Amino acid sequence: MSNEAHPIPHSMVMSAGTGGTSATLGRYIRYQGYATKLLVVDPENSAFYPSYMAKDSGIVTGISSRIEGIGRPQVEASFMPDVVDEMIQVPDLASVAAMLWLEQQTGRKAGPSTETNLWGAMSVAQQMSAQGVQGSIVTLLCDGGDRYLETYHNPAWVSEHLGDPAPYQQQITDMVGGGRLAVGPEG
Repeated sequence: MSNEAHPIPHSMVMSAGTGGTSATLGRYIRYQGYATKLLVVDPENSAFYPSYMAKDSGIVTGISSRIEGIGRPQVEASFMPDVVDEMIQVPDLASVAAMLWLEQQTGRKAGPSTETNLWGAMSVAQQMSAQGVQGSIVTLLCDGGDRYLETYHNPAWVSEHLGDPAPYQQQITDMVGGGRLAVGPEG
């Protein structure tokens, strides 16, 4: 980031996962004294988001997330809500729409948890643009898409198991309209 126009990120976007990565990032941001905001994204059916909103770590959804690798039916002990600045719940189909958009833009297939992060980063970018704020946003590409060719990268599977991502694809089109958002080290 030292070569970027905004080397200290405005925001870092990370999925809750088991809670450990977001906790480590949040603690590091605070330890360094950065003004960087930590946005934690969470898929449908996960316990982290409702727990964060209710300030109750005992919430149990009883349902597993449909986004592999992230989302848990109960809050893991490694999650530290006090180092999180904001959380949003990302609809599963929004993650799929972000996955399709990333592949269209870069030719790179990524997995659904990466795309939950990307949806959150796009949301932050849209808010920053609306407020006239400039800065960098950092997120992680956590999973490649090759192991999801028969599932999340298969339109028939997505339609049968999740539904139609078209409304979220339109939201992405609206977000990136006019070229305001770009993917890459300078985007």
